Order: sequence, then C-alpha cells, then structure tokens
Amino acid sequence: MTSASNDLSAVTNTLTDDVSSWEGKNLISVTQMTTSGLLRVFQTAQEMRDLVRSKGGDDRLKHKVLASVFYEASTRTSCSFQAAMMRLGGTFLHVDGGKGGNTSASKKGESLEDTIRCLECYTDVTVLRHPTTGSVQQVALGDGTVKPVINAGDGVGEHPTQALLDFFTIFDELGLSLDVDNGNNTADNSHTGPLVVVLLGDLKHGRTVHSLAKLLARSSLKHELVLRYCAPASLEMPAHVKEYVQQCTNVKQEEYSDMSEAVKGANVLYVTRVQKERFETTEDYEKVKDDVLTPMNIHIYVGLNHHQGAYVVDTSLMEAAPQGMIVMHPLPRVDEISTDVDSDPRACYFRQMENGMFVRMAILALILGAP
Repeated sequence: MTSASNDLSAVTNTLTDDVSSWEGKNLISVTQMTTSGLLRVFQTAQEMRDLVRSKGGDDRLKHKVLASVFYEASTRTSCSFQAAMMRLGGTFLHVDGGKGGNTSASKKGESLEDTIRCLECYTDVTVLRHPTTGSVQQVALGDGTVKPVINAGDGVGEHPTQALLDFFTIFDELGLSLDVDNGNNTADNSHTGPLVVVLLGDLKHGRTVHSLAKLLARSSLKHELVLRYCAPASLEMPAHVKEYVQQCTNVKQEEYSDMSEAVKGANVLYVTRVQKERFETTEDYEKVKDDVLTPMNIHIYVGLNHHQGAYVVDTSLMEAAPQGMIVMHPLPRVDEISTDVDSDPRACYFRQMENGMFVRMAILALILGAP
C-alpha cells in the first residue's frame, strides 16, 4: 500500500475511475486524482447523499474502524469523517494530539510515525491532521505505515478532502461538466461559459484555497476557468500555488484589490478567515489586521467592513453581486460573512458542510473497498 519513497510524484494521477485504483490507497494530495477519478468521487458522493436521505446509511463498513488523529483543532473535518464512518456501519477511535489533548502519547515524546503505526494495529484507515506541512505525506509514504492514511490538513500545505467537498459543491450547485466520459451535466441548471471563482481572504495560510486552486486548475473542465485572488498584500496566494496553476491549460489567474470589481461576473465567492493561529506572534497578526483597512487603502475595499481583523461580506455586497453567484466558506467563520447573509439562497456554506459528510463517505467506501 505504501511506497518506500516520500516522493509524491510516484502517486500522481493514480486515483482514477477504476474503483480498484482507490482500494487500500493513501489520499495525501489533490494531485493524485485524474479527472475521471474526480468524477468517480462525485458520483459516489451523490449516491451517498441519496442513501442518507432515504435510509440514513447502511452497513457496508461494518467491523471497520477509523483512527481519527488530530494534532490541531477540528470540528467539521473530524466530525464529518466520524459521522461518515458510522453512517456506513463502521466505528472510530479519536486521538486528540493537540496541546490540550489527553489521548496522545506525543506528550511522552512518542514520534508521529510510531503513534500512527501503533494505531494501525487496531484500525483499518487513519485520518490525520498535523500542523507541520508535509508531515502527513512523510508518514503515509514512509516505510512504517501499512494501512491507508488520509490527509486531513498539514499545516499550510494541503487539505485534499476539503478541496474535494468544495469542488463537489461547485459541481453540484452550478451544474458543471467535466471533459471525461459521462462527465456532461444534463441538469436544467447546467453551467455554460467560463467558471469564475473568487478566492478571498487569507490566501497565504489557507490550505483549503491552496488545494482548491490546484484541484480546479488540474481538472479537465468543459469551461474556461478564471481564478481571481483577492487578499491583503501580506496574505497573497503563495507563488508555488500560482506557478502550479500556471502550468495547467485553460486557466487564467487574476489578482484584485477591489472586491467589488472581483465579484463582477463571478460564479463563486470563496471566503476564508484571517488565520490567527498561523502567525508567529500575536503582534504579527494584529499588524496585518490593522493594515487591512488603513486610510490609504480604505477606498479600495468597497463592500467590506473591517471588524476584528476580518473581511465582512454583507447584504449590501450581495445586492450588487451576480444573482447566480454562490458564497462558500470552509468554516469556521469569525466575522468575515455577516449572519444576515445566511438567509440568502446563494449562501451555500452549510450545504457545503453537509456535502463534506457525503464526500467523505465516498472516500472511505472507495479506500476501504466498498463503494
């Protein structure tokens, strides 16, 4: 199941529409999936949604056990994986490896590799979140692990299952088509023309937007893709992500400082919070927070209010935004989307969270050989 090499290129484009390509495999990066493999996940997620809504679930993963190992705080990712496992008849063990956690031997000096290897003695698959970028890849592709590992976020690196549920939400809400066999969307709301996605907020630290930008860019959409980046100067999209996207075909990248301009003609507004926990010091965070709306810059942030260091998408912005533009957020939100927006049918972040369980049910079923 694992490779003796930590080189991710060895598993690039290995997860396809063939269900056997998923069984027993790690999921570390969005680069592992072909477009046909992406469609396989989406179709399986739609089946899981139908299953949950009609029967609540089934027992295809009965007697399977998930190790839920989180060295950083999580609500949605950990709970949706746990719910996904239980909806399919399995169960889970949870390890809180964070600073305040009491269930991890890391406090005794145990290495991450040893922790995962020990948990594999009791479980069938591991979902791992860790604050160090590249740590999940190192564990999954090293010589120690013998069972599948799923990346639930590694520092500011990647969050592939979040990117999958985000893309699935866009695919489902807008009626996108993929340029593969059976990839045409025949729904009445099927999307035509370019797909314009605005990524807003802390793009430097946001692993969700890193993974989503790469996944959208590398997938064979039957639409031109336009990625618009809108962020404070110190929180711009990292160069390595933009360089990766630039290598993909049928993709344009644009950068905006005026959000009211960025959302013109947009299909998706993907909002992220400023991630206080990623700054080295509170002073660094406060400086960025205070610099977002200085007297010199305040005129360019039309439609954004400054409150506790966050952007606020409010009803006035939504009134000026395209009627077909959906608003997404990986959550948790702090102040960057006003609760007044929640009642707008274009606000789909809670539908997005529900999709997370369906997508993770699909991933677990595929990896554990029971799609």
